[in-house]
Amino acid sequence: MRRALPVLVGLLAALGCGDKPTLVVYSPHGVEMLGEFEKLYEAKYPGANVDWQDLGSETCLQRIQTERGRPLADVWWGGPAELFDTAAAEGLLEPYRPTWADQVERRHLHPQGLWAATFETYEAIVYNGKLLQREQAPKGWDDLLDERWKGKVVIRAPLASGTMRTIFAAMIAREVQRAGSEQAGFEWLRKLHRNTKAYAVDPNQLNQMLARGEGVVTLWNLTDAILQRTRYGFPFDFVLPEEGQPVVPEGIAIVKGAPHAGEARRFYEFVTSKDALLTQARDFFRIPVRRDLANEEKPEWLRGLKLVPLDVDQDLMRKKTREWMTEWDRTVKGG
Repeated sequence: MRRALPVLVGLLAALGCGDKPTLVVYSPHGVEMLGEFEKLYEAKYPGANVDWQDLGSETCLQRIQTERGRPLADVWWGGPAELFDTAAAEGLLEPYRPTWADQVERRHLHPQGLWAATFETYEAIVYNGKLLQREQAPKGWDDLLDERWKGKVVIRAPLASGTMRTIFAAMIAREVQRAGSEQAGFEWLRKLHRNTKAYAVDPNQLNQMLARGEGVVTLWNLTDAILQRTRYGFPFDFVLPEEGQPVVPEGIAIVKGAPHAGEARRFYEFVTSKDALLTQARDFFRIPVRRDLANEEKPEWLRGLKLVPLDVDQDLMRKKTREWMTEWDRTVKGG
C-alpha cells in the first residue's frame, strides 16, 4: 500500500490486509527512512504488515484530529513537540512509557507519558552550492533580510510544515528577547517575506526550485539538506549560524484508540531502539537524544558538526507557535 488516495488507503489498512493486521504509521520522515524501516520491521517480525503515510507534520495532526471518532492510525512518528503537545491536550494520544525513558532528559518526555522525543532536528540556512560560493552565502539569520536576497529566497509553505513553523516561531521569540515585542518578530518575518520569491507546497518542490535556481537560498532543516545532497546529488550546502540554530525535538506517540495498540507499542520500541537510532543517524542524518549512545558509536558527520541551540524561550514558542502562524498568514503573507 502507498500514498495514493491516502484516506481510502488508511481505511483499508485499518481494516486489515488479508489475514494480516496492518499497522498504520503517520509520519513526516520521508519515503527513504519510512520505506527502510518498513522493510527492517517486517523482516524482524514476519507476521507484521506496515503501511506508512508520508505526510507533513501539521497534516499528521489534522488527520488524527479528524479521525478522533474512528482512529485509522496506530503510531504518529515524527513532528515538532509543539504539535504533540496539542494532540496530548486534545486527548488524542495514548499514554506509553518507553523502555528507554530513563536515558533521555525530562524535557524530551511528556509529563503524562503521551509522547517522547527520539531525536532533535536543527534548522539551518541552505543554499545552492553551484550558484553561491560559501563566502557569498548568508552567515546568519539577519543576513537573509539584506536587499541582495530580494527575489532569491524560496521557502516551504509554513502552515503545513513543522520545520518552517519552528523557524518562524524561533525568529519571533528571538525578537521578543532582543526587542521585547512580538511585533518586532513579525516585522522581521515581513522583511523576509519581501525577499521571498515563492512558497513551495511540499519539500520535493522546494528541493527542485532550489536546485533549478528559481531561488538560491532557503531556511530548512539540516537533516534533509544533508540527505538530499548525499543520496540524490542535489547541489545543496548549508550554514549553521553562529548565533545558534532553532532546534526542535521530534516526537513519537501511540494514537488513542489505535486499532492495533499492541503492535503499535512493538513498532514504537523497534524504531527507537539503540540500533535503529544509530541506523537513522548513519543513513538518514538524524540526531538522537538518547544519552546511552556513546560518541564513538555516532557517525563521523555528526561528531564534526558545531551545533549551537538558539537561545530563545522554548516554552513561549510552544505556547504561541499556532497563534503566531495564524497571525503571520493573515498579516504578513495575506497582507
